[in-house]
This record gives sequence, C-alpha cells and structure tokens, in this order.
Amino acid sequence: MENNTRGGDAPVKCELEANKNYAWCTCGHSENQPFCNGAHKTAKATTPLIFSVEEEKTAFLCTCKLTKNPPYCDGSHN
Repeated sequence: MENNTRGGDAPVKCELEANKNYAWCTCGHSENQPFCNGAHKTAKATTPLIFSVEEEKTAFLCTCKLTKNPPYCDGSHN
C-alpha cells in the first residue's frame, strides 16, 4: 500500500482537543480532509495515522501527504 493521491494543495487549520484521538488521512482519498473517512478501504490505499495531542491547540494539518512531519504541514506542498 502506498500514498496514492494528494488530498489537497494547502494545509487545513484545525482546532485539536486534548486527549482526543484523530485519524489523519494518509492516502489522500478521503473527502473529509485532513481526516480519514474510510475511503482507503475501497481505494486499497494506506490506513490513517491515529494521533492525539496532550494540550488543546491549533494546528495546520497536511493535505498534500508529502510532509516529513505527519500529520502536520511542513511546507512540502510548495
């Protein structure tokens, strides 16, 4: 399995809650970017990255799937 497609061309600003699990889309097929909606199953693509944060924070999550610091944008889309 591999990263099949870009989910977008820019990061999405997200308000993340402390100690909540998030499923970040790794394959780009989700229509709910940057989060997984299960589309990887029919696309036979990569499974989501499950993550959480210790403190509530604002973060810019990657949609291009090129980041070296998933799930966070590192500017690789440029």
